[in-house]
Amino acid sequence: MANSPPRRTEIPPTAGLPPRWRDLASLGGSSSGGDLAHRAAQFLQTDTVQVECSGTASLVVALAALHRLSGRRVVVVPAYTCPLVALAVAHCGLELRLCDLAPGSIDFDAGELARVCDRDVLAIVPTHLAGRIADIDTALAIARRVGAFVIEDAAQALGARRDGRPVGFEGDAGFFSLAVGKGLTTYEGGLLVARDPELRREFARTSREIVPRRIGWELKRSLQLLGYHAFYRPSLLGLAYGAPLRRALRRGDPVAAVGDDFSLPIPLHTLGRWRQSVGARAFARLPEFLDACAAQAQRRRAQLARIAGIDVVDDPSGAQGVWPFLLLRLPDEATRDAILRKLWGAGLGVSRLFIHALPDYGYLQDVVGEQDAPNARVFAATTLTISNSPWLLDEEFEAIRAALESVLARRVP
Repeated sequence: MANSPPRRTEIPPTAGLPPRWRDLASLGGSSSGGDLAHRAAQFLQTDTVQVECSGTASLVVALAALHRLSGRRVVVVPAYTCPLVALAVAHCGLELRLCDLAPGSIDFDAGELARVCDRDVLAIVPTHLAGRIADIDTALAIARRVGAFVIEDAAQALGARRDGRPVGFEGDAGFFSLAVGKGLTTYEGGLLVARDPELRREFARTSREIVPRRIGWELKRSLQLLGYHAFYRPSLLGLAYGAPLRRALRRGDPVAAVGDDFSLPIPLHTLGRWRQSVGARAFARLPEFLDACAAQAQRRRAQLARIAGIDVVDDPSGAQGVWPFLLLRLPDEATRDAILRKLWGAGLGVSRLFIHALPDYGYLQDVVGEQDAPNARVFAATTLTISNSPWLLDEEFEAIRAALESVLARRVP
């Protein structure tokens, strides 16, 4: 990627809720902070929310519990999703089975999903990718035919709604991430939900059995959360995020640039009371922040829609997703890469989501194997993201829009 001049500010690639130092001031359970599970349950309009140390840990707990209930071993996931989903399946000793995306969509290819689902399938995991609302109805219909469960991956969609109800509750279970950049954060953290009381009890029982209390991990995450509060601001993100990003781009390592380089085993440990209290305090600001992000995204989406050749991925009718960033589909990989040469690493919050379809990560070969996923590969090769952070000013967004328009104007049809 082309070198970019140094900037005095750095825009994060996603719209994380800006931290406030007073969020750090109370211990868990105090009246000023409140209980994270209780605040999350209020926000999600449900009775009970289970708190785990990450969204991935939430998925591990759910899979382990469902495997205990049914004895089945196959988990069907989209061929384009976070690599941690594949690693969670492997962590549980289960078998991963991929399903390609529908062309140009975040949803499963319905015909292929029906073909790959049989009586061996434990769970289908549709993904509310990039805060957009996925088709859960098709997954539910197919799952019911074969006796499988549906787990909604809402890691990037805390606060998203369909027909006025929070996502995560149409399937048998759902999970959300509280990692950095996902909106509200405890640095790492996760929320696990289910409608059925018996399933909730099984999730809680499984968590008590497989999730230990690890003081070392909690101390590490607490220090990282303090660092996040110190550095998550435009004036300092160049040190914490921008410099490592540009080093990875210079050495031609896009996986490291977006942080897609994960490994086994998945860290499992309880989420400490202090970090829970930090998250509980931040929940009070989350609804207003999400509303502001949605309003900004819709304004900027309308501006981008005027450029021929750009498709901003949006929600289906009746759905209101969240907007950590705008996910753009470009006509082809060459056009996408020409844009990234101008903007990735420029400090303006332009980036990519997941670099590859799952079969194309070298470190996942033992988990995924050789599987064909042409639509997922096209999606990975033709998409980029633009931050929806409130720190991305209108004049900076205009510079991004102009760069997009310039590249697309030179494209040969």
